[in-house]
Amino acid sequence: MAKAIHSMIRVLNEARSIDFYNKAFGLEIADRLDFETFTLVYLSNPESEFEVELTINKGREEPYVLGDGYGHLAVSVADLESERDRLSALGLNPKKIVGMEHDGAPLARFFFIEDPDGYKIEVLQRRGRYK
Repeated sequence: MAKAIHSMIRVLNEARSIDFYNKAFGLEIADRLDFETFTLVYLSNPESEFEVELTINKGREEPYVLGDGYGHLAVSVADLESERDRLSALGLNPKKIVGMEHDGAPLARFFFIEDPDGYKIEVLQRRGRYK
């Protein structure tokens, strides 16, 4: 059986991205591997074994083009309103909270936030399938 362990995103500025993911989601550096042409930084927190892998290509100066194929990362939180307020106070500009139903029943409450490179992150209220 396969186990999801990380999702990789390419970022332009290592320090800016680490700062964002730390402030927004409490992710800390779990490992940092430096190579001749790129660096890999693995971020995690005690909530989950799943990691975000930042890839920083050395010498790159142009922002990455995300295109129309990228979806989003998703995290869950215990208190959606408090988390949105906290992120707003940090100046991270979370979007408004929205709800979604399926077959007339509440399914999810969430908002989106973007990291410094424009990657979207969905922040969901913990409940149901979104633990």
